[in-house]
Amino acid sequence: MEEKIMYTFPNKLRNLAFISMILGFLGLAYGFLAAPSTIEESKSMLISDHHGGHSESNSGHPEEILGHNTSNHDSVEKTEHSSENSHGNSQDHHQGESHDLEHDEHVFHQLSNKPWAAFYVAAFFFFMISLGTLAFYAIQRAAQAGWSPVLYRVMEGITAYLLPGGIIVIILLVLSSMHLNHLFIWMDPEVVAHDKLIAGKTGFLNTPFFLARAIFFLSGWTLYRYFSRKFSIAQDHASDISNHKKNFRISAAFLVFYIVTESIMSWDWIMSIDPHWFSTLFGWYVFASMFVSGITTIALITIYLKSKGYLEFVNDSHIHDLGKFMFGISVFWTYLWFSQFMLIWYSNIPEEVTYFITRIEDYNLPFFGMLVMNFIFPLLILMNSDYKRINYFIVMAGIVILLGHYMDVYNMIMPSAVGDQWYIGVPEIGGFLFFFGLFIYVVFKELTKVPLLAKGDPYMGESKRFHY
Repeated sequence: MEEKIMYTFPNKLRNLAFISMILGFLGLAYGFLAAPSTIEESKSMLISDHHGGHSESNSGHPEEILGHNTSNHDSVEKTEHSSENSHGNSQDHHQGESHDLEHDEHVFHQLSNKPWAAFYVAAFFFFMISLGTLAFYAIQRAAQAGWSPVLYRVMEGITAYLLPGGIIVIILLVLSSMHLNHLFIWMDPEVVAHDKLIAGKTGFLNTPFFLARAIFFLSGWTLYRYFSRKFSIAQDHASDISNHKKNFRISAAFLVFYIVTESIMSWDWIMSIDPHWFSTLFGWYVFASMFVSGITTIALITIYLKSKGYLEFVNDSHIHDLGKFMFGISVFWTYLWFSQFMLIWYSNIPEEVTYFITRIEDYNLPFFGMLVMNFIFPLLILMNSDYKRINYFIVMAGIVILLGHYMDVYNMIMPSAVGDQWYIGVPEIGGFLFFFGLFIYVVFKELTKVPLLAKGDPYMGESKRFHY
């Protein structure tokens, strides 16, 4: 029987992608329209949320929610008859009013950041799936792996999202630098002028250098993807293996470039949202998250294509190997998460430990829920070797892993961007749907362009016969 090697993008899947994008766009638009445009609007929103019972984090009186210092007013009333203290209390009163104004402005920035942060979480999450897949693909090429060539076209399809997804992220970074939001507080000259710690980092954290790094990183990643894909397709029609050798060489070089640029990207695009905090493990932590997300997506798309009659030579052993990677990298992610948490918590340095205190106190459910989804659930499902050969278990575990790492990105970005003014509402769901639809459309459109079997790869025979 002739294998179906040219993929056709079915109308149902295409329509699903478009519907998802439209619904997501409407959700994001609602989020931006509903965001407060003035401090007074943000105060009104907090009071209405409090009375309506929608506030996730504020349970006090409206005065407490809005930051009014009632103890300051009480002290003024108690000493108003003392001429000696009246001037001092007046100063306290003015300081209290100034503090209230600063607090109200801070809350206004948090509420106005919500739709931007929801957009950014979803944009970065789907971009990192593509970037993680690119790293896995480069590793297979550099390692001259014999089991994976039948999956190369799937990996190349997923990495097609790298350029459009990366451009969207960079556009958001540019809009942030234009002060259309307050996601990156170090971009605000007023903040830098009054913050010695941020001022000391301006040699690295300055807008021109920041954007130049972003463009350089994305250019390097997409150039590798372009040439690797080009050599891969050319190898299908070549009489020798020169294109395969070129792919091997550029993949080995790319991995060195990748591990450096990915680390700096994670500092820039995520960690600098809270410029007072840093972790030397953070680059590895983000890498583990994107790596397992990429591998999981490869497995899910492969199983989907198999169910439609494609990828005839992909067998249970290939799925089993992908399941082993999903399991192993989930454990690796947990190791990095715990290492970062344990070292910071044990040392108990105030400027470091505040990162986890904020997330445990204000993001209790997503913080610990993420651990269950990213470690405990995959551990229980994928530890059994037989389960990794059953598509149902891989799909079930894969969906939970991807949603868990979406929550991971949410936990990395939201606390620094919106503080305790969070909940998963219309803009968050809209952002996920929009980028999910865009990702599906770009990836499956790319899969239609060339045969799904990289027939010219010298290891293709070994990959087809892969069984154990």
